[in-house]
Amino acid sequence: MVKLTPDLIEQAAQYTNPVRDRELDLRGYKIPVIENMGATLDQFDTIDLSDNEIRKLDGFPLLKRLKTIMLNNNRLVRIGERLEETLPNLETLVLTNNSLQELGDIDNLTTCTHLKWLSLLRNPLTTKQHYRLYVVHKVPSLKVLDFKKIRLGERTAANNMFAGKKGQKLAADLGKRTKVFTPGAAVEKPAAGGPPAPAAPDQEAIKAAIQNTSSLEEIERLHAMLQAGQIPGRQNGHQPEFSEMDM
Repeated sequence: MVKLTPDLIEQAAQYTNPVRDRELDLRGYKIPVIENMGATLDQFDTIDLSDNEIRKLDGFPLLKRLKTIMLNNNRLVRIGERLEETLPNLETLVLTNNSLQELGDIDNLTTCTHLKWLSLLRNPLTTKQHYRLYVVHKVPSLKVLDFKKIRLGERTAANNMFAGKKGQKLAADLGKRTKVFTPGAAVEKPAAGGPPAPAAPDQEAIKAAIQNTSSLEEIERLHAMLQAGQIPGRQNGHQPEFSEMDM
């Protein structure tokens, strides 16, 4: 494992990504803990922390510019509290292929009022009953969950399901959390199944496609492609044909 030091942050690749955001590439270092992020000097719109060993989403100083965090293929079991205080403009959070177990483990995202895009694919919690409606209820700012646009019918169903005393009790019953993580304890990677995680070069195409859809049809087409193991824009060597989304 490699400690996330100021020197590593300064030496990591920095570039303008396909959606014209300034991005810091910290992918694949086997970093266990998010720390020393003040060394970024709040100069990035996107930080890619994919393919590491991170177990908890926290450790950020105040970063007003940061809009997108990529945490694919980590060992995430907890989401820290008060993220909205340090990441006030977070819009996109990709947590694909991690170890979030219970629906209540996402409750700390409730206060992230600018969060629009969230991926929890290949986390154990996605198999829980009422998973989508629970997340829609808890994070009302979301526009897209797991590459599928949240429809009005889903919002209405979520509001109805969790309304009143019975709804509050149901939310409490569903929203239990994973027991507090003990440092040093083994954490299993998610069970095998579903399509393999994309290779590093393909993640760029996926990120561009996620942020450049402009209609429900395009979102559904992207979701179908990913479910089929296809990478947008890579089939014929072209860039994704998605226009910018006005969310």
